[in-house]
Amino acid sequence: QVQLVESGGGLVLPGTSLRLSCAASEGSFSGYTMAWFRQAPGKEREFIAAIRWGNSNPYYSDSVKGRFTMSRDNPKNTVYLQMNSLKPEDTAVYYCAAGRTILSTLHSARAYTNWGQGTQVTVSS
Repeated sequence: QVQLVESGGGLVLPGTSLRLSCAASEGSFSGYTMAWFRQAPGKEREFIAAIRWGNSNPYYSDSVKGRFTMSRDNPKNTVYLQMNSLKPEDTAVYYCAAGRTILSTLHSARAYTNWGQGTQVTVSS
């Protein structure tokens, strides 16, 4: 098991940037696919990005491709989500997740067994 703690959320203006971090407070990321999801009020949890263990190429949802960049630092047991050109529709609680997924399931929240507490991102003028 790995315990996850997100940080970096906040209130920002449209068009600006924010970087989220997710660190392991217990355990390590070894062997885990790491992912970011988000959930807006009244909506289902939405896949944003993931990086599989042993593969440095991230996978992104179409809604954030070209604006968001996910990276992972395995020695530090930390993953990051750099969010650029933020829009009001990016407003949500952002969650970090870890799971031993296969390629076909990495978009599914049910494939992840470990979740952080979430961090609020609000994009508003």
